[in-house]
Amino acid sequence: MTSRRSCGLRRSPISRRSVRRRASVSGRGLHTGAETEASFLPAPPGQGIVFRRTDLSGTPVVPARLTEVEAVERRTAIGKGRATIHTVEHLLAAVAAHEIDDLTVELTGPEPPIVDGSVQPYFEALTQAEPVDVDGEPVVLTVQAPFTVTEGDSSYVVAPAKEFRLTVTIEWPHPLIGRQSGSYTVTPESFARELAPARTFGFASEVEGLQAKGLIKGASTTSAIVLDDRALVNGGKLRWPDEFVRHKAADIVGDLALTGARIRAHIVATRPSHGGNVALARTLSRAAKRTGAPTMDIGRIMDVLPHRYPFLLVDRIIEVEGRQRIVGIKNVTINEPFFQGHFPGHPIMPGVLIIEAMAQVGGMLLMSHFEGQDVSDKVVYFMSLDNVKFRRPVVPGDQIRFELEMVQFRGKTCKMKGVGYVDGQIVAEAEMMAMVTEK
Repeated sequence: MTSRRSCGLRRSPISRRSVRRRASVSGRGLHTGAETEASFLPAPPGQGIVFRRTDLSGTPVVPARLTEVEAVERRTAIGKGRATIHTVEHLLAAVAAHEIDDLTVELTGPEPPIVDGSVQPYFEALTQAEPVDVDGEPVVLTVQAPFTVTEGDSSYVVAPAKEFRLTVTIEWPHPLIGRQSGSYTVTPESFARELAPARTFGFASEVEGLQAKGLIKGASTTSAIVLDDRALVNGGKLRWPDEFVRHKAADIVGDLALTGARIRAHIVATRPSHGGNVALARTLSRAAKRTGAPTMDIGRIMDVLPHRYPFLLVDRIIEVEGRQRIVGIKNVTINEPFFQGHFPGHPIMPGVLIIEAMAQVGGMLLMSHFEGQDVSDKVVYFMSLDNVKFRRPVVPGDQIRFELEMVQFRGKTCKMKGVGYVDGQIVAEAEMMAMVTEK
């Protein structure tokens, strides 16, 4: 549940960042146990953070986005189609701490290596890859008024701040943990010093149950802090007495990276979890998007799309993130001509027109790849639709928010994934292929 949400996305005068050269981390995955190499590669401005599974045919890609979250038990997993990537939070924490906006992460397996259980190996690899400014401005998420988020036992208070600040409290009935609290300002320098070396932890009493669920197949006392009832297993040593809360703070940084924005807010977290962190990220993202100023009005849309009444089904574009993502709005009124026959006395927007509206927003995203060119002689043709799903009816008075992401772009052809929301609930989703051609 949430209360008093007020925040926004803004463009910053500072530059986006990628990396200059390739760097890699190798080892076993914590939960899958699979040997994997994770490699950081430069990416074009506006791409965002994208994972690529090179071990699968076709090298499928998975954007590091909230829409791709598949699991939050003991880790954050994202996926698209047959490609799943487990335990992304440590890698993404390093990316966010370095304030990198555009990056390709190649994986030779289903999970980034756990290494020593901390973010440090990834942070150091990215330092070796040499973060560098690239064209374009990053998306920065800011907060104008305090609000709260609660998910299960996890609770968060979010307040305005000029920087990314974390105040985290955890509590476990164990003599080495108890109640721990810490406050941190997240910059590349402070993150490297205060949070990156902190390792993940678990309890020996939980091992059998978690392995029965298919988890922690790659865990060991060298890849995590393992505790018995009173002490560390095998007589290990902590890097700090409060290493536990520091690692939980690093997890928050990694999970919030799925917003696709740099955070400028003070987050006070009590008993944070991956499920809670993702719920917080969704709330931050939704609230920010609602207060964003229109990017393109109907006049600009009509300059790009050839559609006209009664078949122009996009009212405005409210967000454009580089050439990777777009958000458009369709206001549904009782005056829509199709309601006369679908259905008299029980008006419901036809599903095919919901998808058509989604496709028109996608057409605006595809046309953005031809920015600076004359598009008056170009038209977008849609070639295929896959995984189309309708979740609930759309009726007069609804406002559909379409969010589309570019999955793949080659030449004049692309693949996009779209989701439509009404009041925060999914009403439709689809994957679509399209191409630009001359009229």
